[in-house]
Order: sequence, then C-alpha cells, then structure tokens
Amino acid sequence: MNTPLVIQVEHAAVGYDGRPVLRDVSLAVAAGEVVAVLGANGTGKSTLIRAVLGLVPLSAGSVALFGTPQRRFRQWHRIGYVPQRLGAGGGVPATVAEVVASGRLARRGLLRPPGRADREAVAAALRAVGLADRAGDPVATLSGGQQQRTLIARALAGRPELLVLDEPTAGVDAASQAAFAGALRGFVDGGGTVLLVAHELGPLRPLISRAVVVHEGGIAHDGPVPEPAGHHADPDHEHVHPHCDEEPAGLWSM
Repeated sequence: MNTPLVIQVEHAAVGYDGRPVLRDVSLAVAAGEVVAVLGANGTGKSTLIRAVLGLVPLSAGSVALFGTPQRRFRQWHRIGYVPQRLGAGGGVPATVAEVVASGRLARRGLLRPPGRADREAVAAALRAVGLADRAGDPVATLSGGQQQRTLIARALAGRPELLVLDEPTAGVDAASQAAFAGALRGFVDGGGTVLLVAHELGPLRPLISRAVVVHEGGIAHDGPVPEPAGHHADPDHEHVHPHCDEEPAGLWSM
C-alpha cells in the first residue's frame, strides 16, 4: 500500500516585487518522512516552506496538504509551524507555559477554556524539550536557545501530524540543539512527519530521511543527505550571519 502524501507541491513559482524566488519547484513529502531543505542563503528555502503553508502566494503551480488543495485546507490543527527565531516573548510578559499553551488554540478554539487534555499536552511538550522546570518563568528571562525550544514546544502542544520548522537550531546552544533533536525523535517515533529548513544539521542528521537542496530558486538535489552534510550542503555556499532568508519578516500567523 502506498504511503499517503502529506505535502505535494507541483510546479510552484513564487516572486517578490517581480523578482522570481522559486521557479517550477515540485516536492512530495510522504507520511513519516523527515525532509530537510538545504542550500545557501537567499536561494528560496524559507520561501518554499512558507509557500507550502500558504503564507506567501504562488504565482504558478499548486500545493496540496493531506490530499486537499491548500486553498481549501482548513484543518490547520494538523500542522505545527516553528518560524525562524523571532523571539518567543514578542514583548509580551508571558510565562513559558502560557506561550506553549497558545499552541492548543487551533485545536480547541478560542472560546472553549483549557481542559485536562490541553494541560496534559502542554506539560508533555515542555518535558519533550527539557523545559518542564521553567514552565512558570517569564519567556524574556530565557536564553535564545531556550526561547526557541519554547516555540518548538508550542508547536508540539497542538499534537500535530506535520511539523514545519524554519531553521529551528540556527544560532542556538548545543544543549538546546540536543534537546530539540530528542523532541523531534519522539515526534517522528510517534508517526509524525517533518519538513525543516536547516543550515547545519548537527544532531538532527541521524533523523533526516531525505534532503532537498534548493539552488537558484529550483531543486538541485532530492535524495540522501549530501556530503559534507551540515554546512549548507551547497557548492556555492556563502555563510552569512545573522541567519535570514530573502523574504520579508513577519509572514507567520499560525
């Protein structure tokens, strides 16, 4: 029996201000896969996953999620999204647990108060990323790596079937990278599917079942993780910090 497709992108194109960013990109991700999107800065990696989520419009082609055309897809609780590291606090004085609990809203709705299942999901997500002991702390007091782990816990709390992550370990400490790898392993072992953008795979590499290398707006490789893995996997790599892609900031809303 064929494994169902969770993501199907066909001949997608995206541009900003008349400048093409993605050109004729096709990609399929089956249930249970962990697919890493690699490539140099500015090649369109983040644009690709934002297009998958409908956060940037296609100028051509199509996207389907769980077999449903994206424009008709409404079951967003099935997807957890972790954007590029923008700061989990956002200037609002919230605790770690409060930020993680917001990941339950898509599943329970805005009007229904949190129940036992919500509290259990939040606690499990905090344990998964190693922040159970920081649940009551203000997010602003956490390190950058711990804030990123909070965002990952927020996505896990929604109990999604698909995790989409945009450079989840960029610039975070080794302990946070290891905690994230462990959380991702648990998610995958539970049947989850992952699509992630990465500059350097590090401790994530053993989890990756397939790598997609984006180069000049197209897919240059789709298969095993290239060697040497973990350094942008692209012959034209230019490592520029801080980690950011070519898209405008603030394009996430889930």
